[in-house]
Order: sequence, then structure tokens, then C-alpha cells
Amino acid sequence: MSGIDVRAADVFEDVRQVIGPKKETSNVCFCLSYRIGAKENQSLRGQERADRVRGLCAEDPPPGVLAYDGAEPVGWAAVHSRADTSFATNRRIPHVDGHVDPWSLWCVRVRPGHRKQGISHHLVAGAVDFARERGASVVEAYPVDNQGAKVDLTMAYVGTRALFERAGFEYVMDTTSVLNGFTRVLMRRET
Repeated sequence: MSGIDVRAADVFEDVRQVIGPKKETSNVCFCLSYRIGAKENQSLRGQERADRVRGLCAEDPPPGVLAYDGAEPVGWAAVHSRADTSFATNRRIPHVDGHVDPWSLWCVRVRPGHRKQGISHHLVAGAVDFARERGASVVEAYPVDNQGAKVDLTMAYVGTRALFERAGFEYVMDTTSVLNGFTRVLMRRET
């Protein structure tokens, strides 16, 4: 698909269109569950969640990347230094080595009406570029190894092993994290 542009997610209203709730008072993930600590994540409600994401969009680096089709935001990928996410202390998804501070890519979301058009591939490539431009030497992902089986749409945000293999990521190991009945694997790509 041509015409897809992937840029830093520094415009809150565009991020909100892709991963925010339809109703501002709703308590949706807003892609905060891995980005901030569990206590803070559980304490934020409704507009507080939106305000927290608005703040992250104003930081350098912002919390991820957005895919645009023209001026319309159509997809999102969360990517950030693992050290600044809950993956830093996650016991189910282990650290591979202590010498590299990898960046984590943990969520890929494409808006309804834009799916099955290759946007996920643009998002993963754009997230890797985004991380490299900010000094990352390695990007990790933790997708499910579904071996072609259908993944429930609400759990598909982690991506699949096949998606990341097509993007040049290499399988490192199985983790003890399971999502939707599928083992999550740790995959890496040097930037």
C-alpha cells in the first residue's frame, strides 16, 4: 500500500482517534498498561487516562508512532525504551542480556475500515525507524506464536510472530506469557 506515512505520535488528537475511547469517560487501555506502572495505570479513570496520554505525546520521545493515510490517522504502534516500561520488571518476558537497552514494540493497532491493507507492516517498520533515530540499537517485540490460527481481535494488538518475521525480527525464545491461549515469543531486530 503506497501513500501511508508513519510519524511520531506527538499529536494527541490523532492518537485519541486511533486508540482512545469513543466516549471520553470510558476506561479503555489507551495503550498505557505497559507504558506506565501498574498502580498508576489502575488508578487512572476516564479523562485522567486521556490527560496522561496527552502528556506522553508532549514528551520527547512521544509514546509511539502513527500511520497516516493522507491526513487521516489510521494506525498506531507503541514503542519505547524497555527501561521506561513495565517490561523492565516483567518476569514473564525475560531480558536477553544486560548489556543492551532494547526498545520494546508492544502494540500495533489499525483502525476498523483500514485493516487488511498492509498498514501493520508500515507501522512495524516505522516503529523500528523511530527507535533507531532515537538511539536504539535493538528493538524487541513480544507477539503471539499463533501458527496461523485466528487470534481474537481484542488480543491481536501484540501482533503475530509471522508479522514480525516479515519485518526482519528474529525469534529469540518462548516466554512464559500467554495471551488468548497462545505463547508470546520474544523477537528482536537490530536497527
